[in-house]
Amino acid sequence: MATELWAIGLVLLASFLGSLGPIMLKKASDKMSFNIFHLFRNYHLILGFGFYGVGTILFIPALKGGDLNVLYPLVAFTYIWVCLWSSMILKEKMNLPKWLGIILIIIGVSFIGIGS
Repeated sequence: MATELWAIGLVLLASFLGSLGPIMLKKASDKMSFNIFHLFRNYHLILGFGFYGVGTILFIPALKGGDLNVLYPLVAFTYIWVCLWSSMILKEKMNLPKWLGIILIIIGVSFIGIGS
């Protein structure tokens, strides 16, 4: 089965939106309380679960449009987005090893795409 372009785009969109999940959960951890009423008022926590959920929901129909061994490695782009979001939103520092890791992820996913 040839992988459809729309399925690739949907997986990339899912990874983009899903990558906001851990960012929001990190922000939620600053206000974390195990009081049930506080949990429902922690909007970063709700957004974090929401972004994870939307990413997963978008991923499911994408599976219909192609091979899993092509589409699933694209989920690795989530790691790239998380690194970028964490440096922009959370003001975390990126160093050379982290940038090299991002480059290796891109190269690895490209090899999988070329092999298909």
